Amino acid sequence: MKHENFQTHASVVQVQLGSWSELRDQACAIRFEVFVEEQQVPIAEELDAMDAQCLHALALSPQGEAVATGRLLPDGHIGRMAVKLSERKKGVGAAVLHALIQAAQDRGFKEVVLGAQLHAKGFYLKQGFVEFGEVFLDANIEHVMMKKALVAHAG
Repeated sequence: MKHENFQTHASVVQVQLGSWSELRDQACAIRFEVFVEEQQVPIAEELDAMDAQCLHALALSPQGEAVATGRLLPDGHIGRMAVKLSERKKGVGAAVLHALIQAAQDRGFKEVVLGAQLHAKGFYLKQGFVEFGEVFLDANIEHVMMKKALVAHAG
């Protein structure tokens, strides 16, 4: 499991990168709270078979509490970005996103792609993503596809 520290608006957040088997319990708790309880996504739609194939990120507060998560699919898509309500607008989501982008870059991807909930589009625009395509429904929530080109590694 890889650990990185990120300075956020509020404090230093540690982001762990690991497999589903390593991070499942804490990531599931955040995803359940955000997607199932807060956004009313059916649990059957929230969990999928791709989790076992993804690289997962988990942000930990200075107190060690898991506060945000996300995943990188084998094809370079970023998904299941979720930040606990109490930690939003503090840079925690950006720390998770940056860790996943760096992991994609380390794997040689030329770009990352994600389906952003419309209310979160501004967040991704600030992180250098651009939107493409039409608005679509996923789990009865409006989304738009977004992508970000990655800088190629020299050598």
